[in-house]
Amino acid sequence: MTRILIAEDQAMVRGALAALLGMEPDLEVVAEVGRGDEAVPLALAMRPDVALLDIEMPGLDGLSAAAQLRTSVPGCRVVILTTFGRPGYLRRAMASGAVGFLLKDSPASELADAIRRVARGQRVVDPALALDALSEGANPLSQRERQVLTLSATSGTIADLAATLGLSEGTVRNHLSAAIQKVGARNRAEAARMAASKGWLSPDVDV
Repeated sequence: MTRILIAEDQAMVRGALAALLGMEPDLEVVAEVGRGDEAVPLALAMRPDVALLDIEMPGLDGLSAAAQLRTSVPGCRVVILTTFGRPGYLRRAMASGAVGFLLKDSPASELADAIRRVARGQRVVDPALALDALSEGANPLSQRERQVLTLSATSGTIADLAATLGLSEGTVRNHLSAAIQKVGARNRAEAARMAASKGWLSPDVDV
């Protein structure tokens, strides 16, 4: 019997996943959480074989939770299940220790099969997304450039960004200029949109 933890902030989706997987004779959902920062403590207590993690959750994003699970519960294999089919997310998920990456609109039978495969030690990645990730290449943005671009969507001025990040205004301008150039945008708003569409920005900003 493969034991499963589900971390998904939308209660209806979480319940539907648990119900669907519970119908499989060889799969058992042993834990459900709605926050990313609850996934690791519960995994330590329940010792699941597989953890299904959403990317965008309160408390801690799924990619960061995956990295913590790899260290704290190395026997638990992580599958990222998300609405966002962004190549950058796939690359970061694999770097965080995830061994599976599937979209939420995948058929239930495909999800159940993916869980069985990762429990056996295999990797499972949505093939179309894997192809996109290869064609896009690696994320060209540094961690600080990702932070500056992400915050620029909600912080209107250079001074606001500098105050939030604890940097000088000149340093913030330099990071924005570098990010704009790297993604081939005309301005910071366009750069943020382009980077977000490729999954190059953090789900949660770590400042």
